[in-house]
Parts: sequence; C-alpha cells; structure tokens
Amino acid sequence: MGVGIKVDKLNAWFGKTQALYDITMDAPANHATAIIGPSGCGKSTFVRCLNRMHETVPDARAAGRVQIGELDVYNGTSAVQIRRRIGMVFQKPNPFPTMSIYDNVAAGLKLNGFHDHKRLDEIVERSLKLSALWDEVKDSLRKKSGASLSGGQQQRLCIARALAVEPQVLLMDEPCSALDPISTGKIEELIFQLKEKFTIVIVTHNMQQASRVAEFTGFFLLGKLIELDKTEKIFTTPSDKRTEDYITGRFG
Repeated sequence: MGVGIKVDKLNAWFGKTQALYDITMDAPANHATAIIGPSGCGKSTFVRCLNRMHETVPDARAAGRVQIGELDVYNGTSAVQIRRRIGMVFQKPNPFPTMSIYDNVAAGLKLNGFHDHKRLDEIVERSLKLSALWDEVKDSLRKKSGASLSGGQQQRLCIARALAVEPQVLLMDEPCSALDPISTGKIEELIFQLKEKFTIVIVTHNMQQASRVAEFTGFFLLGKLIELDKTEKIFTTPSDKRTEDYITGRFG
C-alpha cells in the first residue's frame, strides 16, 4: 500500500528568488492528487521538492517539512533513500537511449547493487505489467532499445523504471503533455490502476485530466497553494474567487 504525504510550511528558492511560499497540504495514501495552476506558479518546483530533486539545481534550496509516511524527507534521510521511496516520471519521456527495454527498467536496481538475475527478471516483468506495457514489448525486451518505442510507450517504460525500485509514492510532472490523445488515455487508465498500490501526485495543465484521474486537486498561484479540496468541489464550487477565475478561463 502507498503511504500518505504531509507537507508543512514548505518554502523553496532558486538563488534569491522565492518559488514556493509556506505550502501546507496532505496527499492521502492510495489516491491521486492533482496540482493545477498557470505556468510559472510553482507546480513543478513543488513536486521536485517532495523527493529532493529541487536541490539538484545549482543555488536551489528548500525549507520546511515533508513527510512520506514515517519518513522525514528533509531531516537526516539521504536523498538516495528518499528517491528510492518516491518515484518520479517527467514531462518528456527520458528512456536511456543506448539501453535495451529490459536494462531501462532494471537500471535503478542495478545502480543500487542489485544483481540477482532471476529476481531482476521477475521485477522487470512485474513493472512492465504494472505499467501496461508488457504485452507490447515482451518479445523484444533485450533486442530493442528504449528509444525505439513510440512516445506513449516510452512514457510507460519510464513509469515501469520508476516502479521497479518499489517506491511508495509516484510523482508525475505533466506526464501526458508530449503525448497524443490515445497514449494520454492509456496513461490515465494506468493512473487509476496504480492508485491501488501507490500514492500519486500529478502536475497537469489539463484541467479535464485532473477531473478524470484525481480525487483531490490543489490550485497553485504565484508560488502559493490557494486551495486544496476534493476535485469535484474545486471544479464546481471552489472556495476562492482566484480558483474560479482560473478554472473558468479568465486567466492562465
């Protein structure tokens, strides 16, 4: 089962520029929480802070509290341990181009010193099944490179790679923005299935997508969380006028 996320007074900076202001919110276990808002409002920075990817940018830093279950992300736990528990899928599919499909999925495990071949085979198969890709690639696992797949297949391969290290949380930063409608539909269907095992936070520009896949939605504006509520409420009777203005297309 996935574990919930608790965020308390999270702030983030790029150099002297503040990108997030006192974000406090929960993302419940085994649900999808969508993050929406106009470009530059801090959505991607927020999800990158959840697994400390933010600090890989020179001069970037974050302060505040993030808890993934019992794990305190910013207090004494190594970034490597954090990223093992929290998988991430980016906007643009990024398979390792020189690696086979099999090696792409196994990459994170091998990096962590895992070399039990029988167990690797099992994990690769399970991860590809979880990401709804197994039937399409099972006959060419070692023959084809990850980069030879279609865009939608590459994104599902990246999801399989993230799942192989058995995370508890899956972060998705605009996972469908580079995909065609059919591939987008497959990823959305996949999110529904993955919620049974993982806690998902998805950043999306597509409000219809948020309403389809997420039980909860948070609206960000200028680095602040304006409101977080059940998705249905956010899209029908939001509490804040700024949320309503964004959803009805008055800005953004």
